[in-house]
Amino acid sequence: MRLTLFMSIFFVFTSYGGVLSQQRVNMNLGETTIKEALTEFQRLTHKIVIYSDDNFEAARKVMANFKDVDVELFLNTLLKGSGMTYKLMEDYILILPSKLTAADSLGKLKRYTIKGIVKDSKGDVIPGVTVLIKGTTVGVATGIDGKFELTTTDSSKLVLVFSFVGMQTVEVKYSGQAAINVTMKEEVGELEDVVVTGYANVKKSSFTGNSIQVSKDELMRVSSRNVIDALQVFDPSLRMIKNNIMGSDPNTLPEFYVRGQSGIGVMELDKDLSQTSLQNNPNAPIFIMDGFEVSIEKVYDFDVNRIASMTILKDAAATAIYGSRAANGVIVIETIAPEAGKLKVAYNFTATVTAPDLSDYNLMNAREKLAAETAAGFFTPGENASSADRNALERERLLKQSRVDRGVNTYWLSKPLQTEFNHKHSLYIDGGSQDVRVGIDLRYDAQGGVMKGSSRDKIGAGFYVDYRMKKLQIKNYVTYNEVKATASPYGNFADYANKLPYDLYKDENGNYVRTLQQEYGNGWHGSPGDLKNPLYEAKVLSNYSQNGYYEFADELSLNWYILDNLQLKGQFKAMQYVSDSEDFIDPLSGKYAVNTALPGELTLSEEKRTQFSSNLFMNYVASINKHQINGSLGLNTLENIAKGSTDYYKGFPSGHLNSPEYAAEHAKKSTFTDNHTRLFGAFFSVNYTYNDVYLFDASCRLDGSSEFGADKKYAPFWSSGVGMNIHNYEWMKKYPVLSKLKIRGTYGSTGKTNFPSYAAKNSYDLMEDWYETGSGVILRYYGNKNLTWEKTNTVDLGIDLGFLNDAYTLTFSWYNKMTKDLITSVTVPTSTGFASYMDNMGEVRNRGFELDLRAELVKRKDWLIVFWGNMAHNKNRIMKISDALKAYNERVNEEFAKYEQQGLANQQNEKYAKPVLQYVEGGSMTSIFGMRSLGINPADGEEIFMRANGSISYTWQSQDQQIIGNTEPKAQGAFGINAQYKNFSLFASLMYEFGGDEYNQTLVTKVESVDLKNKNADRRVLTDRWQKPGDKTKYKKIQANNVMTRPTSRFVQKYNNLKFNSLTVSYDFDRALLQRIGLSTMRAQFSMKDVFNVSSVEQERGLSYPFARTFDFSLNISF
Repeated sequence: MRLTLFMSIFFVFTSYGGVLSQQRVNMNLGETTIKEALTEFQRLTHKIVIYSDDNFEAARKVMANFKDVDVELFLNTLLKGSGMTYKLMEDYILILPSKLTAADSLGKLKRYTIKGIVKDSKGDVIPGVTVLIKGTTVGVATGIDGKFELTTTDSSKLVLVFSFVGMQTVEVKYSGQAAINVTMKEEVGELEDVVVTGYANVKKSSFTGNSIQVSKDELMRVSSRNVIDALQVFDPSLRMIKNNIMGSDPNTLPEFYVRGQSGIGVMELDKDLSQTSLQNNPNAPIFIMDGFEVSIEKVYDFDVNRIASMTILKDAAATAIYGSRAANGVIVIETIAPEAGKLKVAYNFTATVTAPDLSDYNLMNAREKLAAETAAGFFTPGENASSADRNALERERLLKQSRVDRGVNTYWLSKPLQTEFNHKHSLYIDGGSQDVRVGIDLRYDAQGGVMKGSSRDKIGAGFYVDYRMKKLQIKNYVTYNEVKATASPYGNFADYANKLPYDLYKDENGNYVRTLQQEYGNGWHGSPGDLKNPLYEAKVLSNYSQNGYYEFADELSLNWYILDNLQLKGQFKAMQYVSDSEDFIDPLSGKYAVNTALPGELTLSEEKRTQFSSNLFMNYVASINKHQINGSLGLNTLENIAKGSTDYYKGFPSGHLNSPEYAAEHAKKSTFTDNHTRLFGAFFSVNYTYNDVYLFDASCRLDGSSEFGADKKYAPFWSSGVGMNIHNYEWMKKYPVLSKLKIRGTYGSTGKTNFPSYAAKNSYDLMEDWYETGSGVILRYYGNKNLTWEKTNTVDLGIDLGFLNDAYTLTFSWYNKMTKDLITSVTVPTSTGFASYMDNMGEVRNRGFELDLRAELVKRKDWLIVFWGNMAHNKNRIMKISDALKAYNERVNEEFAKYEQQGLANQQNEKYAKPVLQYVEGGSMTSIFGMRSLGINPADGEEIFMRANGSISYTWQSQDQQIIGNTEPKAQGAFGINAQYKNFSLFASLMYEFGGDEYNQTLVTKVESVDLKNKNADRRVLTDRWQKPGDKTKYKKIQANNVMTRPTSRFVQKYNNLKFNSLTVSYDFDRALLQRIGLSTMRAQFSMKDVFNVSSVEQERGLSYPFARTFDFSLNISF
């Protein structure tokens, strides 16, 4: 029997005739055959027509002129008199004799079973590949063994389409062969087809949530070490907070946020943050690595070469499955898993040259410094000065002049710095059979800083095994990581910036002096000043500060592929983390020049953390006709046990005898901390698509945590989202210029738990006194049993546009985040024995938009040039504050009042020159507070203020402080170019921000309020300060020194910044050439980081540790 089929596959015989009959037919073929008319009908309607030539005469002549008729009228007219009828099915139309049923007709068709297997280019089977009949939405998926099987009817026109995330789509023409074996190739660099949520992978085209995905190659183009720094290039809503204090210090972890700041956390007057600890940061997102939550420190030290991709989840639809931890965003990391096949080795080497960047320093040299002192009147005696005083001033001037004339000009900034060479190595070995795969990774990273002696060295190892047996998959990954961090013995870089350029740091014999020899063994001007020589401390003494940690973890995973579309997954992780720190100050340190009692001190700290995590969830993915469902149901638990101790010793005989047994006394009673928390969560999520046009997402989660009050341990979180792929409508296919038009919207509620452990429960301190019954205890923190989660309700609306087959894409998102029940301190009467306790009060809103643009400017055989750019705008607003925050604002006023109350020594303290954030409704978490200034009076060089009531005053008063600026930019983002020519590639990224304000601290501490007698200063002291009546200047008179100017609007400047962030050039060697020498791949790459920085604000950057420029050369080899 000869059959004529246009396309067919028979799984479901459900009629959708009502929908099909609504289509209209326009045809003007004149006299033709039924077969030709049905062929044209198929082209117009994209529907399959099935019939047998044996049943009727398909070559029968008919008139096929139809104008705007429905499908049923078309078929009735065409088949009239042929003895045939029709049946409208979902994806096809069945034509059959009038006396036969559809089942009878189908039963007469000859069936063929097509079998096959799908593998990748390395010979590994690929489960979950979608196999569809081209032009339909029906098909099957490959099983865990990569095999598929479907039944169809013999046809030379049938085409199978094989598709899988990250692979190039393959089409195979079926012509009756018994088996079809397909090899799929990787789609290099393309990760846009799927969103990795940490629990399931969801097709990006059907996802309504907001996410950004970045591949390993993209990360490596920006930074070979700091992945957090690299991420902000690809997502403008993620920003690292500028750290002008610690600069490029390798031991300072970055602080960052996604979509603005909403948490208060530890307030400014109470802050005591170390360089390496960002625990309880109220604005930090969480990191999920291979299904488990990990710390920021873990990610900071992680090897980029082991990362497959990173996904930033931002709105509620994307993050709600993480419930109480999701309000600040979720960053999901997928690591590289071992592959089957012959043994493969990948080696990555990176050599780095790091050079200090001092371009923002503008300090005076020795001659300029002496001129500034002369202009300030330091050598001009008072009217009633004695001859001895006059002689002393002249002697000091002549001594300084003598040093300047003989060429003494110490460039202190260079003394603690170095250009450092660093190297990093990573080795990954994997291979195995289809059933058993193993992987081994080893790494070593020696990272030295630009300050001499500072370093952060990392070593790590991992062993991965993947065992598969029929429908079961068992994976186990064991890792060990160790980090040793050392602070520079040269101390604080600010000490060198303050030193006087005409001072000598060595004696006539070339030995480092303990104290700087100024005027006859004393300080200049007869005052002691700061005579400590930091080079003596670094070169001669045995000061040190070091810390480190090691981490051992075991991750076990069990996957059961119950059906091709149903998976059960269980995960368990056990982790042990041990950290220690040791800080020692030599007894000969200048710190003890005045107070010599028990010199030398040693501080020892240790922390041990144990973590147990488990996940159990089921994932169901199905494609039923036009319906696509991806659902997950799961549970997870998280338990953390943390213990710590600190010991402090004083009095050591020498710098070399620094063990505790040499200490004169155990100066303080040892302190111990103990914290044990548990988290339990259950969640459900579903992603649904109809005909790849209508989209729906929903998720809900219930979390319970021991960190909350006894009466508020549980809380629900949820989200929902809808969207439309408008470009998938039939009528949109008439406009090929617009290849993508997707609209989406989500709303949901998430929470966060980033607050101190003592907030919900009473915490006690052991007293040092001993009683007959033992040690006494005192209540240190008053817990709140009603304390609950901060909750963030988020609306997210977006549109995705693509033009010319997505050669040009534009994504726009608008969001509104309202955070309620802020955890803040509540003031209580002091009669309770406490100043405050923690409670849920206050509201903060973040509202903004994000833009992402990509344009393929050139796409030819050997050329690809892509321009990309992004932008984010966020407006932070405090909607409601508690009485406790109002009381905190009063504390700020009381603190500034001490400036006047405690004498000159207090007025010289730089802390009074820094603005302190206050909390007011209508204000922002990034507001700058100070008094509004009307400028410097030309008559006397003093500042004139405007009080809060509008009156004029010469007196700075804390209660008249108001918002004088906002550090939040109007917009921020990045842009750049990605170019490829044959095997060469180039990637450049620039970052920008504009419209925000900056309080220029350099103008305060190095220009206007600088202690010009004892410290070096910015060159603007000579040119921009008031010197005589009539001068119109920005800064107070040069004769007024050594007293800090409190926060004023004079130092608020618009901050516009452009940074050439990275430039990378790479070359991939020809594979045919490499195979001759036994290699599979080899890539050489050169990159520069922080190439230059242009800012509208001239200020010193990197005060305690300077910034740096880095130059990397990488070589990646596999065989």
